[in-house]
Amino acid sequence: MSRQLHKLIEEGEHQQQDFKYCINDSKKIAKSLVAFANTHGGRLLIGVKDNGKIAGISSDEEFYMVEAAAKIYSKPQINFTTKQWQVEGKTVLEIGIEPSTEKPHFAKDESGKWMAYIRVDDENILAHRIQIEVWKKQKSLKGIYFTYSDNERFLIEYLQKHNSISFSRFMRKARISRKEAEEVLSNFVIIEIIKIHTTSEGTTFSLNEDFDKNELDKFT
Repeated sequence: MSRQLHKLIEEGEHQQQDFKYCINDSKKIAKSLVAFANTHGGRLLIGVKDNGKIAGISSDEEFYMVEAAAKIYSKPQINFTTKQWQVEGKTVLEIGIEPSTEKPHFAKDESGKWMAYIRVDDENILAHRIQIEVWKKQKSLKGIYFTYSDNERFLIEYLQKHNSISFSRFMRKARISRKEAEEVLSNFVIIEIIKIHTTSEGTTFSLNEDFDKNELDKFT
């Protein structure tokens, strides 16, 4: 078993794996749980330092802190699995999170606000408002109401000439309201005309490589 754990640790922190030396704040753990659930799932290895050194956990308190993070500081609640690894007389707690079908999940931050996060490489990053809108529309039974008007046409023509556009730049260039920009961008992400790209530096939107402009003629 120790060989299996060492193999996981050798992978380092990445899109679906995070190390925690210890847990002293359920709110911070909630952020990681939410990010995994909102993205592709993942695992927390608790009792492992950032450099991969095994420190072990000191008591069962870590489990209860994770449980609080998943049930009290995450909304909706997040299901998780647990596994204990015994290595060199130390215990490492593995927390498994599946990608959720109940997106978006929100974590309660230090100020009491509920914030949505996604996992990008080895970081937990705030989800953009458009991503949240996409999740909400995908869960809705109403579907989306789509028209190919001047706003949609402007976005397509802009992205055919430029690699990407930000939310604020789209509003300024198209001279439309925040609500109108949200509607256009979220609809286009859902029907896979554009893609959303979020990093620690911000969020941008680009044309889907498989986009066929002729398909939009059906909406005109």
